Amino acid sequence: MQVCRVLPAHVNAMLMPLRDLVYSMEQRDSLPQIELAVGERSDGLVTALVLRHLLPLSEADKARLRAFAAVHGVQWWLQPKGPDTVHLLDDGGPELAYSLPEFGVLMPFKPTDFTQVNHAINSVLVGRAVRLLDPQPGERVIDWFCGLGNFTLPLATRAREVLGIEGSETLVQRSRENAARNGLADKATFAARNLFELAPADLVAYGQADKWLVDPPREGAFALAKALADLQAEPVAGFVPPQRIVYVSCNPATLARDAGLLVHQAGYRCVAAGAVNMFPHTAHVESMAVFERA
Repeated sequence: MQVCRVLPAHVNAMLMPLRDLVYSMEQRDSLPQIELAVGERSDGLVTALVLRHLLPLSEADKARLRAFAAVHGVQWWLQPKGPDTVHLLDDGGPELAYSLPEFGVLMPFKPTDFTQVNHAINSVLVGRAVRLLDPQPGERVIDWFCGLGNFTLPLATRAREVLGIEGSETLVQRSRENAARNGLADKATFAARNLFELAPADLVAYGQADKWLVDPPREGAFALAKALADLQAEPVAGFVPPQRIVYVSCNPATLARDAGLLVHQAGYRCVAAGAVNMFPHTAHVESMAVFERA
């Protein structure tokens, strides 16, 4: 492959030099993959390349990486084993981050953290989702599958308080750090738990929220929707379902499945839906639907 139009243009231009680099390395047969992450800064972009290597790199190979970085303006991260072993080849350099200017939020991240690949469209997506949810200064919001706090922190600039819940303890810790960095630690709190195994009692335990933001991975949020439907069938004293839910999805099929539960069993009606072209030149889209209590 010599060209990939899905990649940022400056990374697309590196494909052939990158191939030459890998072929020149002593450990080329033990380099299964290179991951890419691109961040923003005031004077341009920060480009990180994560090199997975199955065997230790020689000093000569590290020198080749440094020479490539100097020419192409990238930073190298090395991954000798699992994702937790990722580290910079050389300390220093600009941090990876993206901004959400509408909310005055800066989101630092590590190159293996989950982020939306299209930062410009992500900013549009977050702004649209927050406006649709319309959190008020006196309201409590829960952000399910919150990740780094991509929606949590913007919501916290509008609502009284936001609880972000995420399956990864690592991402929850990163969310807490981002909340503190943006001066929102007093309004945004976070919890880690498996969101694919939820019962009605779990929803009750997290407390009443006026509104929910739901942004699951491709598998969807079936357990969450089912637990809410079960509470509709067998109400629990003191639990009041959210009046509005904004559901953001990267898989329209699982969104449709979960929407069926919300509408037919959980007491909601779908009042709006649409799609965002998060992934140009591909068959994938980001979908969004708004549900309100019937």
